[in-house]
Amino acid sequence: MTAAAAAANVAAAAAAVTAPTIAQPVPFKLADRRLNHRHGLTIVLKIGTSSICDPVTHLPLLSNLSSVAETIVALKRSGHRVVLVTSGAIGVGLRCLNISQKPKEVIKNQAIAAVGQGKLMSLYDTLFSQFNQPVAQILLTRNDLADRTQYINACNTFEQLLEMDVIPIVNENDTISTAEIKFGDNDTLSAIAAGMVNADYLFLLTDVDCLYTDNPRSNPDAKAVRVVEDIGALREQIKVSAPGTSLGTGGMVTKLIAAELATAAGVTTFIARGSTPGNVIKIVDEVAAPTININVDDIGKSPDLLYTCFLAKRHPLGDRKWWIRHGIHNAGTVVIDRGAARALLQHKGSLFSAGITDVQGNFVAQQGVRIICTYQHAQTSSGESEDAGSEDGQQQQQYVIIGYGLANYSSTEIARIKGHHSCEIADLLGYADAECIVHRDNLARTLSLEEWQQWEDKHPEVDEDDEAH
Repeated sequence: MTAAAAAANVAAAAAAVTAPTIAQPVPFKLADRRLNHRHGLTIVLKIGTSSICDPVTHLPLLSNLSSVAETIVALKRSGHRVVLVTSGAIGVGLRCLNISQKPKEVIKNQAIAAVGQGKLMSLYDTLFSQFNQPVAQILLTRNDLADRTQYINACNTFEQLLEMDVIPIVNENDTISTAEIKFGDNDTLSAIAAGMVNADYLFLLTDVDCLYTDNPRSNPDAKAVRVVEDIGALREQIKVSAPGTSLGTGGMVTKLIAAELATAAGVTTFIARGSTPGNVIKIVDEVAAPTININVDDIGKSPDLLYTCFLAKRHPLGDRKWWIRHGIHNAGTVVIDRGAARALLQHKGSLFSAGITDVQGNFVAQQGVRIICTYQHAQTSSGESEDAGSEDGQQQQQYVIIGYGLANYSSTEIARIKGHHSCEIADLLGYADAECIVHRDNLARTLSLEEWQQWEDKHPEVDEDDEAH
């Protein structure tokens, strides 16, 4: 062996010894979380501002918060793992600063939340310390979860805290959140958290017993909805226009959205009254079973125990697809034709540039995009369509969401290659980083093929000659 070769071998050996190995975060698999933890269920509880603070004085509702703490500790003693999603930072901050009403300015609310969040966590720590129960604070924004590595790290942190018998207390980081990266409200945040920990149950504790067919405060004939299997069909049957409280941001509409997100992740979701948190234990006892095996006949057996149960989807989205669908902020929109939409849903393939008709918004490669198919909606002689009225009698452009995905090209690049075949990308851009715009592994579809076919039957294509007339 020559001296040069020997020196090379020594250098290689030294590099092998000293070079650090950077381990990529590995997500816990669904089976690891739902089936392999010691015993019991994983339960997420969400309580709103109306259950934490008085809406007028902003004083903390200590008796109710104590009941929440007792309920969570009792659930843990029964072998369940519990995550608490809380609102109330702004409400507590208003009291600390002697401000009577929640300001309209975003910057003021961010400052008030910075004051209130520390006080809120101190309050929870004091309550849970009476039971020798450690808690942990987790503050999130949607931007924190936009990066896949950060999302996995957050999931793993949740898992480790639960394994350590710690109660994670989650809130949105209002101090730095902006409209573009906010979850919108903590109902949505609780659904995201439930998906991240692969929870069995999500409880949305609010100021009513359950979901009603109409507002029970104004309509005495409103009936309780006990079990929901199809949220889309439910929306057509009930009225849910009630806004949130003066301090909170949510309402029943946001709870339906949260239930839709959570059930898509395989999480059975309940709406129950927040002023009686002890009912959570009764509900769990009434329906306690692995999520997919809940017996509908067991729901509502006790006439005195009111709640609404949204059954989990039998075929939930996988972790990565669910993250793409709900975890990341969509920076733009890609418009496709019907042929491309049909191919995506029928063949479960990737999205190619030939089927793209337009691109909206500004985004870079690997950012999240919404994928839609647009259509012209024909007006009736009275100037109305079946979806919306039109005073000028013109065609209305509507759209249907096909899915969400991670784009392989920027909006500027897609604008140049839209409508062209993949073999032309290199000539148009001077390079070809990928042959498709969104790979099938990075595409979360929102419609089934059957739903798409029903949609096409309902919305036939309008011929250009017909539009001209």
